[in-house]
Amino acid sequence: MAVRTADSRTSMIDVEDLVYEYPASRALSGVSLHVAAGTITALVGPNGAGKTTLLRCLAALDDPFSGRVSIDGLDTVASPREIHARLGYLPDFYGLYDELSVRRCLTYAALAHGIASGLTAAAVEKAAQRVGLLDRLETRAGELSRGSRQRLAIGQSIVHEPKVLLLDEPAAGLDPQARRDLSTLLLQLRDAGMTLLVSSHILAELEDYCSEMIIIEGGRIAGGKAIKVRDDGRPRYLIELATARSDLRDFLAARGAEVADADQIHAVILFTRNPGARAKLLRELIAAGFEVASFGESTKALEDAYFAQVGRS
Repeated sequence: MAVRTADSRTSMIDVEDLVYEYPASRALSGVSLHVAAGTITALVGPNGAGKTTLLRCLAALDDPFSGRVSIDGLDTVASPREIHARLGYLPDFYGLYDELSVRRCLTYAALAHGIASGLTAAAVEKAAQRVGLLDRLETRAGELSRGSRQRLAIGQSIVHEPKVLLLDEPAAGLDPQARRDLSTLLLQLRDAGMTLLVSSHILAELEDYCSEMIIIEGGRIAGGKAIKVRDDGRPRYLIELATARSDLRDFLAARGAEVADADQIHAVILFTRNPGARAKLLRELIAAGFEVASFGESTKALEDAYFAQVGRS
């Protein structure tokens, strides 16, 4: 029986104290996270950190040792089939039937996801249009370029119009143009209402489209929660001190800066673009005895937030 969570109205993915163990090691240890509906969230961390294991648990492919995972309010252990109907999953190593045409690959995926045969043709064409393969429907999958194969694989993952899309290293091996095309596609899917969780250990791949970041290290969430890396258009500024100050966060917050992340040396803030207001904040920092080593706009939001958190860990 489907079980709804109390906070499913605002959160699409909910994980509570998740533990997953392999026979000789613990891959995930007490992981808790929440992903809001209609967002693109980056799942980052070094190789072997537990990203793929977490995605498989979210996709209701692996049952946790303990803890709870829900997608759209449905428990993954209690309702795996219902989860699969609401979710698309693209693993790191995906398979395509090279002898089948794009149309047949998408048709197979549509039928596998339970789309009625009378509705399959329309679903296939819509998915092909979304991923930019409408003019390649009769082309064999084995004849496609690396970037087009990736788009076909994503098309297979979204042909049933899931609410949630999980992507594991989706840009691996793509050339710069294919990566740009992928960024555009993911933003379009988000704007259409999907919630996306994208795993990678290469931050540059995620910079263009992710609004929040979850850092996983050694099977745990670094910092204990997601980090917001983009907001409502306000620029982000990175402040670095030469000498640690425990009151850095409180000082900045008291002066109207929204502190996205901070420790005793670094702070990432959302602040006005007004140069006079920034100059005033800098003067106040110096007057209060903060040894400001740098204060500038962050052009690499994910990277700055990642290393601020990892350095603290």
